[in-house]
Amino acid sequence: MSSLTRSIIFVLAVFIASGAMAAPTVYIPLGSANEILIINAATEKKIGKIGGLVNPHGLAGTPDGKLLVTGSNQERAPGQGKTPPKPKGMSEAEHLSHHKAPTAGAAQRVGLSHVDIIDTLSKKVLRRVEVKGAVHHNLVTADGRYAISTHTSAGGISVIDLKTYKIIKTVATGPAPNYAVSSGDGKWIYVSNAGNGTISEIDATVWIVTRNFIVGKAPEHLVMSPDGSKLYVNNVGEGTVAVIAVEKGKVIKTYSVGKRPHGVSLSDDGKTLFATSKAENTLVAIDLVTGKQRSIPLSPAPYHVTAIRGTGKLYVSSRKLPKIWVVDQKTLAITGEIKTKGFGHQMVVVD
Repeated sequence: MSSLTRSIIFVLAVFIASGAMAAPTVYIPLGSANEILIINAATEKKIGKIGGLVNPHGLAGTPDGKLLVTGSNQERAPGQGKTPPKPKGMSEAEHLSHHKAPTAGAAQRVGLSHVDIIDTLSKKVLRRVEVKGAVHHNLVTADGRYAISTHTSAGGISVIDLKTYKIIKTVATGPAPNYAVSSGDGKWIYVSNAGNGTISEIDATVWIVTRNFIVGKAPEHLVMSPDGSKLYVNNVGEGTVAVIAVEKGKVIKTYSVGKRPHGVSLSDDGKTLFATSKAENTLVAIDLVTGKQRSIPLSPAPYHVTAIRGTGKLYVSSRKLPKIWVVDQKTLAITGEIKTKGFGHQMVVVD
């Protein structure tokens, strides 16, 4: 073996041992800071940011890690802000009518916001797509083809084709839709409707609601089991997390997790469920095999929680302080903190 070959092997070994090749990257939308923070999950170091955004709250990524999809959680009235270019096939009169501000005494209309499609390599917005209603949370389907945004004020979701960057469908789900998840094969989308205590099941081949599951009071955040057989959803009005058998479309179990629960996440093996309680300042871990619960105080107001794949870590944001706690999934020990400019919302992990 030549000395050059040995040197190359040594450098690669050091590179791999440092975690530089395998460390997941975490993207954290920071709402009022108008940016997305980028973190190296091996070191908890800030490695960049994506600016030029408007109150990003929801965030999702394509499976290949090349694109991020975020949206503005801030509505503007038609006629406010810069009018986007006129689409092909639309007359100038129609275009101006669609974007003009409402006249005095006119019925209140749902405002406008936008979805940003971002290239992770350049950290630039590739396309800004106008939508009706503020964007709460985002989802990218398992095949990476479609981006879905929930619109609380508009009572439904919008679906954007990531090849054409065009809205191909809007689907009414129910009052105050909050969160969306996809089945592993991408054929089914599930949306929580906080306003009427249901989850809507959507057939993603034809984009229609096929079933509605009755869940509880004010369901919000959702997570799906690795095998796709169960949904876990927090009922904010009840202080519980409900377990839904997808095939039956029914709640089969509930866990009490404390007042005003917010974030939910699953361990890599799907055997431990994590939930936050903003009102009781706790992070709860539930063994889904035995039903046993553990919790730790986490103050103030633990908010979004995300399991960082392959690391044994959780990232938990605070709703009252601009920071992220780093928590060990097994021991629930706090192992670090990441200071931020704003409150962390729907986090995305890219391997």
